[in-house]
Amino acid sequence: MKKILLTGATGYIGKRMISVIAAQGYKVVCCCRDASRFSKSLDIDESLIDVIEVDFLKPETLGTIPEDISGAYYLMHSMSNTDDYENSEKICAENFAQIIEKTQCEHIVYLSGLVNEKELSRHLSSRYQVEKTLMECKVPVTVLRAGIIIGSGSASFEIIRDLVEKLPVMVAPRWLDTKCQPIGIANVLDFLIFVLFKEESYHKSFDIGCDDVLTYKQILSEYAKVRGLKRYIYTLPVMTPKLSSYWLYFITSTSYNLASALVGSMKIEVICRRESLSEIKRITGIQPFSYETALRRTLAKIQANEIISSWKDSFISSRRDASLKEFMEVPHFGCFTDLRSIAYDDREKCLDRVFSLGGNNGWYGQGLWKIRGFLDVLVGGPGLRRGRTHPQRLHEGDALDFWRVLYADRTEGKLILFAEMKLPGEAWLVFKLYRGKLWQKAVFRPHGISGRLYWYSVLPFHGIIFKGMLKKLAGVQSGFSSNNLKQDISKFNG
Repeated sequence: MKKILLTGATGYIGKRMISVIAAQGYKVVCCCRDASRFSKSLDIDESLIDVIEVDFLKPETLGTIPEDISGAYYLMHSMSNTDDYENSEKICAENFAQIIEKTQCEHIVYLSGLVNEKELSRHLSSRYQVEKTLMECKVPVTVLRAGIIIGSGSASFEIIRDLVEKLPVMVAPRWLDTKCQPIGIANVLDFLIFVLFKEESYHKSFDIGCDDVLTYKQILSEYAKVRGLKRYIYTLPVMTPKLSSYWLYFITSTSYNLASALVGSMKIEVICRRESLSEIKRITGIQPFSYETALRRTLAKIQANEIISSWKDSFISSRRDASLKEFMEVPHFGCFTDLRSIAYDDREKCLDRVFSLGGNNGWYGQGLWKIRGFLDVLVGGPGLRRGRTHPQRLHEGDALDFWRVLYADRTEGKLILFAEMKLPGEAWLVFKLYRGKLWQKAVFRPHGISGRLYWYSVLPFHGIIFKGMLKKLAGVQSGFSSNNLKQDISKFNG
């Protein structure tokens, strides 16, 4: 059985490619910087998946990559993790090329962005630089260049969705008149898998997209039409890139860094090279469906809660670029703790309520949570805008509003969340069903005096939020509740 190396396995495309690769009879070697973030929810035979921890910015971690791989997918990018993403992406590509040459790899497939080679944004220039770096590798490389990807959970689609759903009237930047060529996520996955080991594609780059060439304004209008919404869109010629980035950041659920990178690209027309698109269609036998069809398929998936992956579950939607591992162990020393417990009505119903928190389901004490989310957005945090990928299920690494899921196990009855809101410190929220009670623990590790002042300033609200939330989650109106009692902390930790 051939082994296929998959980088970016926890990303939006990578997460979907796992089942696609396995369905072709290959074994998938998934590369993750943090194995704890690898989803255990995939309905795939575990014998077909190997998970290895590697960080392509750290050559010393690359020794775990097996030599007997036959093919590899390069699906990594860093454009919203750091302001210096060009350098990070270049180093990753160089380290990847060096290590892959030492293996038995026969073919590399890289998913890049559509580029207009006469004029490139920072984000597209970085992708193009990665392409050139990989093309210098001794192993044959095929580059697929895609523009806006239409699919449930994709950053591009979620921005379109947010804008049209939220704004009956849009006063938008001038770049809405820029032309682009979208493609459905199903077609992207098809191209990626069916180009693998096709020798005709070696050492070449191909543009992939549907046959529709549209302005961003037409893309928004078509979405409104499909959804049966009446929308009015006007463009302003005076909106600067920085103002455009803030406009996207405050209206949509995107992070500011991602908004800034996207705005730089949206000002530039990116359309498929006709000959290139025709050739890759011939090589793979794929005919992409229309933008309208991609929209309708995507909306149907969302309606059915069949969102396999979301850009929000990647660290690109986070306030930090770090491994979850360093926060997995909830600290005890040097921290402020709010611990409460109450007897629950029914274990399964209680678990349903706990594992359904956030997103469209909301939080108990929703008004105060919304205020906190709004304040977080104002200072550059994610706020409550990221929501959740699935209304009932949670997995390690998922984004949950301004939290990140560190640990989620229904059988054990335990959920650990780590705060990604802007804070003068670090915060955890833990739920645990133990001996007939629901335990709820909020832990805050302050950074200096500002952190301590923050804790005491929000302390009066804890009684309102946490006590009420605990009762609602437990499904009872009253019962034993405790706060910061040493004996209960001992029981909880035990």
